[in-house]
Amino acid sequence: MSAYPNLMKKYLLSLIIILAATVSSFSQTTFSYGLKGGINYSMGGEIQGESSGEGYWDGIAEGEGAIGFHGGIFAQVNFGNFFIRPEVVYNSLTQEFAIPLREENTEYSVQTFTIPLLVGYNIYGPLDIYAGPVYSNVLDAKLFGEETERLIVVQNTPINAQIGTKAEFGRFGLDIRYEHSLSNAERQNLEMDNKGVFGGAGGANRAYFEDARLNQVIVSLIFKIGGPGLNERRRRACY
Repeated sequence: MSAYPNLMKKYLLSLIIILAATVSSFSQTTFSYGLKGGINYSMGGEIQGESSGEGYWDGIAEGEGAIGFHGGIFAQVNFGNFFIRPEVVYNSLTQEFAIPLREENTEYSVQTFTIPLLVGYNIYGPLDIYAGPVYSNVLDAKLFGEETERLIVVQNTPINAQIGTKAEFGRFGLDIRYEHSLSNAERQNLEMDNKGVFGGAGGANRAYFEDARLNQVIVSLIFKIGGPGLNERRRRACY
């Protein structure tokens, strides 16, 4: 029986320490919000040609990376060194396919509306790391040179994933991240126009979009508009 009071004392002491740590963590809670924008470098995509006669292409064209752009808003809630960062972002992605015998590259254009929900950690001073899921809604997706102008199915799930790092200095910051598609590749029929070199027949006729998914590297400039305790965490971490 003599051990029971000592056990209760240890339990109460542990509970007090946990509660004190929780209160301390929430006492450091800060909130900020602002704007972001920049460029995207898209990767991925594969088209398979199907020859329907002499002079038509039946090879495979891999997507060639191209530069797009994005812009949106963000909010960030800090809990000590940890933070949660929801964002709302419009993205314009571009990819090109070099199909032999065609006069110019075939452009693949995708417009998306995304909502990243990121969880991160402040490593030291201005430097953060983060990762999280992204809800991605495809607004428009077209392959120029496709005669039916059908909407390309870019993804079969609306959830992608992002991982990245950012550095913030006062109201400004630089954010670099990678977004990976979590969809499976789907084969889609394409009816390409026959316009080849010098306006003659050539290039692709019937083809297949073997993989319409796009991954991307995203580089953003950050501008924090405001919020209570905007710079407090950064100054404290540098001491």
